[in-house]
Amino acid sequence: MGQTIVEKIAQAHLAEGPKRPLRTGDFVAIRPHRVMTHDNTSAVIKKFQTIGAKKIQNPKQLVFALDHDIQNKDDANVHKYQAIEGFAKYHGVDFYPAGSGIGHQIMVERGYVLPGSFVVASDSHSNMYGALGAVGTPIVRTDAAAAWATGDFWWQIPRSIQVVLEGTLPAGATGKDVIITLCGLYNHDEVLNAAVEFSGPGVASLSMDARFSISNMSTEWGPLVGWFPVDEVTTKYLQGVKQRLAVQGIERFTDRDITKWSETPPQPDPDAVYAARIVLDLSQVTPHVSGPDTVQIMSSLAEIEKQKIPIQKAYLLSCVNSRVEDLAAAATVLRGKKVAPGVKLYLGAASKWVQEEAERRGIWQTLLDAGANPLPAGCGPCIGLGVGLLEPGEVGISATNRNFKGRMGSRDAKCYLASPEVVAASAAAGYIRGHYKMADRTPARVYQEFSTGAAAEKVEILPGFPERVRGRLVFLPQDNVNTDAIYGKDYTYRDDVTPETMAQVVMENYDPQFATRTRAGDVVVSGFNFGTGSSREQAVTCLKAKGIPLVIAASFSQTYLRNAYNNGFLCVEVPGLVKRLREQFAEIGAKEKTIVPGDEIAIDFTSGMITWRGEKFAFPALGSVPQSLVIAQGVENLVAKRLGLG
Repeated sequence: MGQTIVEKIAQAHLAEGPKRPLRTGDFVAIRPHRVMTHDNTSAVIKKFQTIGAKKIQNPKQLVFALDHDIQNKDDANVHKYQAIEGFAKYHGVDFYPAGSGIGHQIMVERGYVLPGSFVVASDSHSNMYGALGAVGTPIVRTDAAAAWATGDFWWQIPRSIQVVLEGTLPAGATGKDVIITLCGLYNHDEVLNAAVEFSGPGVASLSMDARFSISNMSTEWGPLVGWFPVDEVTTKYLQGVKQRLAVQGIERFTDRDITKWSETPPQPDPDAVYAARIVLDLSQVTPHVSGPDTVQIMSSLAEIEKQKIPIQKAYLLSCVNSRVEDLAAAATVLRGKKVAPGVKLYLGAASKWVQEEAERRGIWQTLLDAGANPLPAGCGPCIGLGVGLLEPGEVGISATNRNFKGRMGSRDAKCYLASPEVVAASAAAGYIRGHYKMADRTPARVYQEFSTGAAAEKVEILPGFPERVRGRLVFLPQDNVNTDAIYGKDYTYRDDVTPETMAQVVMENYDPQFATRTRAGDVVVSGFNFGTGSSREQAVTCLKAKGIPLVIAASFSQTYLRNAYNNGFLCVEVPGLVKRLREQFAEIGAKEKTIVPGDEIAIDFTSGMITWRGEKFAFPALGSVPQSLVIAQGVENLVAKRLGLG
């Protein structure tokens, strides 16, 4: 059985894991090629110091880029930025000050992301690195601190889904329209927490900037990775990166490396196993608009133009659509025109270099002449910071990647997402419209799932980790049980809540009777995407306080899963068991939120097997990496132990 590209790249960066070829579901320790943090570097520094670490294991592995709150000149923010810069200089870490650009753009244009590399950042849009044939994936701040201290972090290899691109895009359609279309067509968690491998003959027709847009905004679609194959487009881009860096005396890779990537590019094995396949005919893609307020709703531009939705603000910025190609497309639309009365157009380049190149080509001036309001290279309004935010009652059209309600300003505003061309045309018209007349069509939905499942496997159990767990089954049949349901906001921000109180209020917003109906030792089983929502760690620790030894679910929110193991709490994905329980308790599940049938469930970690009422269900083996996290009661304790501090 061959490996997917994610399995192969993880294998190449393996620090600890199974002594066999890696496969989906494996828990491993990864030594990434690079680790990027932005404004949250200050929070990671605190985590790093809390662990007790004094020295960064490999300073050349790290990149700090200040990009989020760069318009904020308050003393507190200025001091924070100075502290981050001082920390970087002391430890010899590459540092990019405010105004240099958005961290993700810096990572690709400054040569930190290479084909076949594993690159992470404590930011959700790390998927963008996949456009260069790397595995790019987000980590949380605790993981970043662990990587600073030890050089590696733990990861579970996600299932892989193949997205086959056929045909070529028609004139007027862009990479942004491709990802908006995918978000709208496959909006029922088909790719949630998966690794998406783009492939097929249509890939070759996509520019590098289009690939960056698709990989970047795949985050909003749900995957943890959005990978593109390495081809002539990739190597030509990297050659340009190399030449620009050479002028500054910097060499991150050589001509020999580029030749190697061209002749033997990283690629999946022909017999790799995928969880599903999606096919998209690019020739059927037309400009589409996401929203308002969600990427899961899309409308064809032809359809939405008829509504003539007035706008008050338009945005050409962010890490998804403010590169040279994007700005050039917008300038073509706005050349000789003016932004409509009553509309403000905000302009920010992805990086200082992008802005300089746009200025050199006359693109920047064209946009300014049309009435654009320039902002420094950074995140700004995309993250709801600085000037230009949406006011109550306003409608915005944006080339950014997220339009969650309230993200770019008031919760009483509305935000739509579109390509730079559509944003520019809308800014000039005063309502949402495009530059070209396009057909009103949506590509066909072509989705096929494949039968996959964990194989039983003998596992060596480390001292201190349980070989087996038995407990009374407690079934929560709902999908998407969120962190607020597990541990409510009324307790989250209080510092006086004891473990005893946590145990009394656990799952209160899901089922007020949960705490009284359950007891220590019960094994909780739930549906898909358990722990979705906020990143509050108490949604894990409250279950520990209740004495729940583990949670089994069809799938977990990635953030919840990371918080769980980072706090030494067991989580196991077994979709087959959940399906069986739903069949068994279909009638009760329609009436009750918490089902306690009274019988036991047995989990055997030595073989990766669960037994319930005589039936057996396999789960991915828990090897030394997750066992060590549980034994140490969390990643901070484990790192401290590795450093000889505990």
